[in-house]
Amino acid sequence: MTYPSLKRFEGKKVPGAALMVIRDGAVVVAEAYGMADLAANVPCTVKTNFRLASLTKAFTAMAVLMLAERGALKLDDAVSNYIPGLPDWGRSVTIRQLLAHMGGVWDYEELVSTETTVALKDADVVELLRRKAELYFSAGTAFRYSNTGYAFLAVVVEAVSGISFASFLRDNIFSPLQMRGTVAFEKGISTVAHRALGYTVRDAGVVESDQDLTSSVLGDGGIYSSVSDLFQWDQAFYTGQLVSAAMLPRAFTPWSKTSDFPDSGYGFGWYLSHRRGVECQWHYGSTCGFSSWIERYPAQKLTVILLANRRDADLGEIARKIIDEVW
Repeated sequence: MTYPSLKRFEGKKVPGAALMVIRDGAVVVAEAYGMADLAANVPCTVKTNFRLASLTKAFTAMAVLMLAERGALKLDDAVSNYIPGLPDWGRSVTIRQLLAHMGGVWDYEELVSTETTVALKDADVVELLRRKAELYFSAGTAFRYSNTGYAFLAVVVEAVSGISFASFLRDNIFSPLQMRGTVAFEKGISTVAHRALGYTVRDAGVVESDQDLTSSVLGDGGIYSSVSDLFQWDQAFYTGQLVSAAMLPRAFTPWSKTSDFPDSGYGFGWYLSHRRGVECQWHYGSTCGFSSWIERYPAQKLTVILLANRRDADLGEIARKIIDEVW
């Protein structure tokens, strides 16, 4: 079936979207709309890989939890234990606080020079922050959504594991879960099969907007994946494939009781709220040419995933309409 709210993604001249609805471990809806690549006339499919943007944060958080369970780091360690040379605040900001957006570190996007022409990487984010002698607020005292914090976490994963962040994700998450098309994309190193290009839809027409200066920062938003692969990711939370049953609930504990959305807290890479009287775990992604949304109701074993290769696609509103229809 085609949901009315997804009609605007249909056609051969518009960037598209992919939808998956999962219930009780089975795919009940898997559909794709519109085009993955307008110039090449390639349609979207359920195996098209979109840039996840901030849906990446849940993967970054999982990498940290895996290392914590292995005893390679502690969540209450200071970030300066793993990233040397930070200002004094590096001794007060903990891994846990970065995971929950409570570190107070400056938004790196505000620090990028207007003369910058080369895309930043996670290590470049660290270098930008070395110049800031203070935090927005005392670590642990407030919530402020932070791409910087998740770039730092990617660098921590590399420091602790001894391999690149992209390799850690591949070896410890993507490969074990058989997410064969999913990749933390590094230009010149990896490729993205069945790749969607990103676009901005304007009144005057559609403009390609696939990459910008922050697109190569991996920890906060650099993963490409498909709804087909994300099925495996969703189902892994019902098993012990990645971390133990004792460790997993930490990802879904509201370490911050508030967030930048009303009536929501934040765990490790997940917004946490209640809807229809039950626990709801969700996250959005938005970047120069992509939008994404995942919403999970674990007690009902119900998940909706939406990926689109256009900016500002309003996927959250669409996801919740679909949830209301399938509930």
